[in-house]
Amino acid sequence: MNKITLKLGLWFFFVMMMIEVCLFFVLHTGLVESRVEEELSALLARGNSHREVLEDLYNTETLHHIALMELKADTEVIITDGKQNIIISSSKVDNGEKKIVSKKLENVPRDGKILERRWKNEKYISTVSPYSVNGHQNGYVYMFKSTDQVQRLISKLNQHFLLAAAVTIILLIVTILFLSRALTTPLIQMKRATEKLSKGNFSVQLPDRGEDELGELSRSITILAQDLKHLKEQRNDFLSSISHELRTPLTYIKGYADVARRRNIADKDRERYLDIIYEESEKLSNMMKDLFDLAKMDQNTFVIHQEKVQICFYLRGICEKMMPAFKEKDINLEINCNENMYVLIDPMRFEQVFLNLFDNAIKYSDPHTKTSVLVKREKENVLIEVKDEGRGIPGEDIPFIFERLYRVDKSRSRDFGGTGLGLSIAKELVEAHQGRIEVKSGLGKGSTFLILIEEMTE
Repeated sequence: MNKITLKLGLWFFFVMMMIEVCLFFVLHTGLVESRVEEELSALLARGNSHREVLEDLYNTETLHHIALMELKADTEVIITDGKQNIIISSSKVDNGEKKIVSKKLENVPRDGKILERRWKNEKYISTVSPYSVNGHQNGYVYMFKSTDQVQRLISKLNQHFLLAAAVTIILLIVTILFLSRALTTPLIQMKRATEKLSKGNFSVQLPDRGEDELGELSRSITILAQDLKHLKEQRNDFLSSISHELRTPLTYIKGYADVARRRNIADKDRERYLDIIYEESEKLSNMMKDLFDLAKMDQNTFVIHQEKVQICFYLRGICEKMMPAFKEKDINLEINCNENMYVLIDPMRFEQVFLNLFDNAIKYSDPHTKTSVLVKREKENVLIEVKDEGRGIPGEDIPFIFERLYRVDKSRSRDFGGTGLGLSIAKELVEAHQGRIEVKSGLGKGSTFLILIEEMTE
């Protein structure tokens, strides 16, 4: 048996046993007291019945008849006069009965009263009923019942209780075993699942256990395993991509450096090779900067300093800064923003978002095309659309376009080779401003990036 099953079982058993003992004690005490009261009530009623007979017809024959009746019963009777002198009894009077008869009686009600009820310590329980005949003859009818009979009755009751207790305990043990296993089995499965997770085995699939807390915990562990598996795969892909991305420029740098070091090479060729080395060094430097920014975002050490910015004026400034790059490739850059709208952003960080989007538009658009920026209100938000007429993104690549080091161009050619981190950084930055970025695209149809950010009221 597992430790948790044993602990839960013992705990349930202890609690239920305490409850059962208390209930049995209260029930047993109540039943015993009730049964004794019934015996005393019956004894008093019998005495009152004899009194009625005596008052109707008081004579020696009646007295003997009453005594004879009790002789054959499991009770005894003693009839006395008004001074408590015994007139007749159904059996030989012993000391216990004498002791009770000798008790001084005062103001005994007509319906009689109980003289002795201590069935545990005394030999008899007893009642007394007064009688009066024509105002001349007064006396008392004493009724007795041996406590041995009461004790035998209580003993039988105790046997029934013990049997009921034994059956209850057996059923309790069976129920506790079933319930503890029903509770602990899923917990043990979850424990084993978490042990697998801690050892790096993420192939964990727990069964659905309904809508209760155990079911929610089971689903949470399954989701955690899937997320960890996805993260592991992403990490492996990330490390593989990083090693490739770093190896490519380093290979160019090393290769062209070796060639440039040759003495018999023309100065023109050496200069061209040095330009390539410089270009690849710049790419390597940019990649390291991007990776450093992403690492700071992951560690929540990436600080943004937000301020109120007039978005149209702000975007026109960025477009003017990027205009020479667009003109160099003969791409027309337009901005359509005429409304007075304000947003709360970090100007320097948010500029990086648009520089990345414009850089992609330049790389993947042909000459004589157009890239447009449209800004408009959408409910309580500002919607910024950056649309190009470039090559577009295949549908199967769109869900992964914001993942780190993911590139649509799998060839990683030098003509279109970026770090593969620009869109990831853009997404992180937009979300750091409590915004949202999406993309709509199709192969050969260009791409439209949508940025939604909350508008500030003046």
